[in-house]
Amino acid sequence: MEEALSENALGRVAWAALDFVRRLQKAQGKIAVIADDVFQAIGLDVVATYVKALLNLIEYPASRYERMVVLVTTSEGGSRREIGRHLWAEVTPMWNMARNGFLQLYEKIPGHKPPFEEAWRLTGGNPNMLVELYKAGWDVDEVVKTLIIGKGLSSFVRSLGREVRELLWRAVEDPDSLLSPEGVPLLERLIDINVLIDSITYRDPPLWIDQPPPERDLELGIGKHAAWHTPLHREAVRRALQEM
Repeated sequence: MEEALSENALGRVAWAALDFVRRLQKAQGKIAVIADDVFQAIGLDVVATYVKALLNLIEYPASRYERMVVLVTTSEGGSRREIGRHLWAEVTPMWNMARNGFLQLYEKIPGHKPPFEEAWRLTGGNPNMLVELYKAGWDVDEVVKTLIIGKGLSSFVRSLGREVRELLWRAVEDPDSLLSPEGVPLLERLIDINVLIDSITYRDPPLWIDQPPPERDLELGIGKHAAWHTPLHREAVRRALQEM
């Protein structure tokens, strides 16, 4: 793994972890493997192969072990769909931080900061967006522009025809408006660029890790069936549309 890191080959680090776990199994102890957002490093074309390789560590171990669990997380809708096609994977969604937990994180941030309600309204409880706001000196405009650049939203919007842009304007107000025959292709593209999530219809707590999102909160960009990743992601799309 050190050799792969020295060569900046993050994909090789992810695969090297599998060999490392196989050696750990010989210790015959309890093993937890957590792979957090590794799919960009290894490539989306081998998402299912990697997860199946992790599963094989449990089903076909190199040696006996006491107990083992594997958790793989992704923030990308495309990789989630690819894994969800297979019966051997159990896919469970996880939303942003719940309000009380987010408040505890907010209170640990030093120095001047906006009121909690404003931080919640901007981030929807997303800790990464809270970090980005802090790094930007609470400059919302800077964070929004960074999202526009990072997600390629200007060129994305310019690639849309007039009617599709109208659909996108409606989705900015209510993401559920994309759940229609004419809206689904745009929904899929927004999932692919990782600014929107679907398949959140059921809010039963056992179906979620931690707390599910609110039932419907359009101020935060959350619909019944689809939601923007954060209010800042939605604002970035809105800004790109306005600039168009």
